[in-house]
Formats: sequence, structure tokens, C-alpha cells
Amino acid sequence: MEFLTIPFLSVFVLPTLSSYSTRVNIIFFYMTWTTLVLAHTALRVELFGTLAARLVLYLLPSLLFFIFDIVAPCTAVVFKERGEAGLPTGSRTRKLTVREFRTVGICLFNFTLGIVAQVAVEMFLLKMPKVKPAVKVTMSVPMPWDITKHLLLGFFTREILLYTIHRYILHSKQPVFYPISQLHNAWFHSLRTPFPLTAHYDHPIPYLLSSFLPMYIPVWLFGFHMITFLVYTVITSIEDTFTFCGYSVMPSFLLKGVAGRIDRHLSHGGRAYFGRLGFVDMLMGTGGIVDDRLGQVDDSGSRGRRR
Repeated sequence: MEFLTIPFLSVFVLPTLSSYSTRVNIIFFYMTWTTLVLAHTALRVELFGTLAARLVLYLLPSLLFFIFDIVAPCTAVVFKERGEAGLPTGSRTRKLTVREFRTVGICLFNFTLGIVAQVAVEMFLLKMPKVKPAVKVTMSVPMPWDITKHLLLGFFTREILLYTIHRYILHSKQPVFYPISQLHNAWFHSLRTPFPLTAHYDHPIPYLLSSFLPMYIPVWLFGFHMITFLVYTVITSIEDTFTFCGYSVMPSFLLKGVAGRIDRHLSHGGRAYFGRLGFVDMLMGTGGIVDDRLGQVDDSGSRGRRR
């Protein structure tokens, strides 16, 4: 707990609460960041930074959403995109069963597994003399343009990796990948529709392939600075929270579209909508864009293949 000290918290919180000028805030931020880097190892900064973002922006709100759906289903159903079907139990009158508890347990296990895998990969890279670590923790801080550039490259690469792994491995009929495909279909596709916490629901092997690797490979590939990685983790955590909550009220059009594609991937039986952002699906003819206002889908590419 000593990591959660004023220098650590001030890097992300105190400058935003200050009434001082921008220049003073920048100096204050750099001083506290330098103190943080000098006081802790790179791996520790990465681990606790990741945990803070994931716990505050994914795990805690997702648990609260899940509890809200269970404790007040009659109220929650008003906000659900699919009505009663969007509740964890599938009905406002049905009580939790072993299946729902098992689903929550698997989500929490995979959530922990992703953190452990990240630490294990980073420890391995740090021990390799000629291999760079995935996340750079240095006293120097990246410029806003560098952060923006790496974020764009990161999410673009993540989408390509996610689509490729999801379509050609998790839904493959090839003998070499078919056992993994069966696990994904038996686990993730047992969901009727997304509900809170299920962003991390799948068999652990497909989960690592479809969630951890597409997220972490761009980080290592482009050499994210720790600050860029934290912003990246914050965005992906918010995405996981809201796109799997099942609510019709979304904080942005982008999140609404991502949620719609995930929902339609399940409803299409895994035959379309393999990505999150949708541009690879459009290029490959496996889905279109979910319209936030009309709730309609332009999936002419998918319909054309089924004729």
C-alpha cells in the first residue's frame, strides 16, 4: 500500500484539482512523476498503474452495475438495450443461479489472469538483454503529439489483431485451431447477450488470445511510454465497462457502436462482427456500422454471403 502515496496519486489527481496555472501544473506533474520513477521499479510502476486503472474504471463500476441489475431488476430493465433479456438472469423475476455465479467467478479469474500475464511477459522481457520492455518507464515524459500518435497506432493495430484472431482462430474450422474454437463457442457464445463483467468472460485460452494479446502486442510493438500506456489502459477499461453493461444509455456514439457490434456478434452466432471498432469488418464484408440513432445495422456484406 505504500505505493499509493501522495507522489503516485498526485501524478493523476492533484494537478487536475489545482487552481494554479498550466505551467505550474506541468512543473508539479513532472516533479511528482520523477519522484515516482526514482522511488519505485519500472515493473512496480506498471503493475500498480495498471491495477489502479483497471480496478477503478472497469472492475468496480462493472460490479456495481451487476449488483444494480440483481438488486433492482425492475429499474435496471428500463435502461437495458434488450429489456429483460439483458439482465444477468434473463428475467426480472428469476433469482441468481450457480450459472451466474460461475460466470462472475470466471470473469474475475480472467481479469486476474490478464494482470498476471502482463507481469509475466514484462518480467521475461526485462531479463532479456537485447529485448526492449513493453512499457518504457523513464523520467522523461512524452509530448501530447507522441501520446496521440501511439494511441492511434495502438488501437488501429489492436483492431487488426483482434479481428484476425477472433475470426481465423476463435471461429476457425481448421483442425489446428478447432479445439480453441470449440472452447470459445462453448464458453463465450453461451451468453445470451452481454451484461456487466462479461467483457472478461471466456475460457482462459481464448481469453488470452482475443483480449490480452491484441491489447498488449501494440504496447510492446510501438514502445509505449508508461503515461501513454496508462491512457491506453484507461480507454480500454472504460470500453470494457460500458460496451458490456447492456445499457441503452452510453456516454458516446463510439461506445454505443462497439456495444452493438458485440451484441450482434452473439446474435449472429459468431458469423459476423469480429472486431470492436468495425472498420476491418467493413473492409472484409463481415459487418457494417451500428447506427446509434436508429439502432439499425448495415450488414449487406454479411447478407450477401448468406444468400
